[in-house]
Amino acid sequence: MSSTSEKSSTSPSLFSAQNLVIAGITWAVMALLFFLLFSVPVSKEEGLPLWYSIGTLVFECGAYLGAALVCFRNWQSPHMVSGRNVWLGIGLGMLFYFIAGVLFGIWELYFGIDPDVSPADAFYLVSYVALIGGMVLAVTSKRLNLEIWQWGLLSGIAAFGIVVALWVAAPDSWRAQLGLAPASTQEVVTQTAPDSNQATAKAPGLKDSPGSKAKGSTSPDAKPAPDAAEKTKTPAPAWVTALDEQLLPYAYAINMFYIVGDVFLLIIATALLLAFWGGRFSQSWRMIAAATFSLYIGDMYFKWRDTQAEGSYQSGSLPEVFFIFSAVLFGIGAILEHDISTRSRQSRRGRRTA
Repeated sequence: MSSTSEKSSTSPSLFSAQNLVIAGITWAVMALLFFLLFSVPVSKEEGLPLWYSIGTLVFECGAYLGAALVCFRNWQSPHMVSGRNVWLGIGLGMLFYFIAGVLFGIWELYFGIDPDVSPADAFYLVSYVALIGGMVLAVTSKRLNLEIWQWGLLSGIAAFGIVVALWVAAPDSWRAQLGLAPASTQEVVTQTAPDSNQATAKAPGLKDSPGSKAKGSTSPDAKPAPDAAEKTKTPAPAWVTALDEQLLPYAYAINMFYIVGDVFLLIIATALLLAFWGGRFSQSWRMIAAATFSLYIGDMYFKWRDTQAEGSYQSGSLPEVFFIFSAVLFGIGAILEHDISTRSRQSRRGRRTA
């Protein structure tokens, strides 16, 4: 009886840390292969097929839902060294990001609208607040005794993030004066009173107001006026279209919040990486830092494509895989910390009983 009980206790569980990490890595690799194989449209006119957009949505939402579940498991465990509230904040951030992805998928795939702002942005905003709150708690729970070179590295990364964010978020008028805007954009910016014929010849992707699309947005800011045939093809009900128009004025402010939040997360992730460097829990927080860097890369590339490349960003583009990487890395970080915290407690209990 004792031998059978020992075997059952030592046999690996289906939800062991090793199996969960392997599942996360497998999910990320499958998503990368899916993006690499199918992210190139057959033609510019047809764009990406519906089944591909649904597949990218499943990969992204599945990753964030899985990350939320393992973070909530850490929150329920009393053994977390970094504190339960840390993982509550990160878990809520992952959960709200999942809900926002589902809502945006409904808006884009079911209603057929490429919104500047949608109800999903409310959950994206809350996810940023929760994620920043959880990571700030992680930083404050550990005293930052950084050396001079570490402070210099933190300052350099913060300056880099701010410069990139300012360059990405710069209005078209600023970029035109600096000679950084596309030629078609500069020509229209320099015009003072274009007539109606010239207005209809405006290049696609030209911004009518400074700023870029809000979170998850996919189409150019300057949408051409749809004709009667296109209006009849729109499956969205009247209340959805009216809501889209009511939320449109808030696009620039919401977009700026995302950019500021990305920079803030980048700074906190760097501080966490330096604070936990070389410690027993450094491996899990390296994953958290890498997850934040992936989120920053995905967001900044999206903003750059939308503002600098004449709004040519399309939903399902290859850089969106960084959002999936971010969720997977957050989940792996949570799994590793739970495993290390549990094993360290068991080892202390074993020493006491011995």
